[in-house]
Amino acid sequence: MAAAGLWRDALARLAANRAAVASAALLAAIALLAVFGPLASPHAPDAIDWEHMAVPPSLEAGHWLGTDRLGRDLYVRTLHGARLSLAIALLATLVSLVIGVGWGAVAGYLGGRVDGLMMRAVDVLYALPRVFFVIILTVVFERSVWLLFVAIGAVGWLTMARVVRGQALALRHREFVEAAVAAGAGPGRVVFGHIVPNLLGVVVVYATLLVPQMILVESFLSFLGIGVQEPLASLGNLIADGAAEMETAPWILLVPASVLVLIVFSFNFLGDGLRDALDPRE
Repeated sequence: MAAAGLWRDALARLAANRAAVASAALLAAIALLAVFGPLASPHAPDAIDWEHMAVPPSLEAGHWLGTDRLGRDLYVRTLHGARLSLAIALLATLVSLVIGVGWGAVAGYLGGRVDGLMMRAVDVLYALPRVFFVIILTVVFERSVWLLFVAIGAVGWLTMARVVRGQALALRHREFVEAAVAAGAGPGRVVFGHIVPNLLGVVVVYATLLVPQMILVESFLSFLGIGVQEPLASLGNLIADGAAEMETAPWILLVPASVLVLIVFSFNFLGDGLRDALDPRE
């Protein structure tokens, strides 16, 4: 009951944060548009309109946000790109959380040599350029969307492991952990049944801040041409196409870039709001 009351208080503080609420509403609207918005248009994302190539936004031509240099509808392609970028970022974040939370909680609870070895492995991986590591994975193995989110998620868990490890070190000497050990609970049950549930606030906050990082990594890789490949659309390769036409057809760049900026800023504002709402000092 006490935990439920704390979560209710956190939700009340979050609801009082106008920037966080507005960001959450905007993210929900973008997600709904990304899923259902293309149904409102008669154009397919890879359909070529030979009569309207690189035309600006026009209701008369039937292309609300214009077309790209191949005559493909920018409204539909941007929404498809937002859908794919969000899906990759969310799945990569999930992979990062599963690895990072498990690794950090085990290292923090066990401590000693085990903690030292596990965190030295994290330090070694930290020393490697993470984007370069993702590039190697996508080049060595067959390129696919599934490999992309696994590769991004596999290198995004390091900071989460450090954050969780620090919290676990502080929690392992708390009364409820010592009571569980005295009752005969094993290390696995203590870690995942008592320590990890008490880290949910930190995990939720960090997840909202990790998603925009994953979106930017995916966009950067797609911008370089080693991420999502044509004919699929992501915000990254749409921005890459728009950058090539920036001087003659700026809307091809502005439309997907604006959506990317809105998503990243919204997640950051929401993360700040969640951090304030879940602050134990409140």
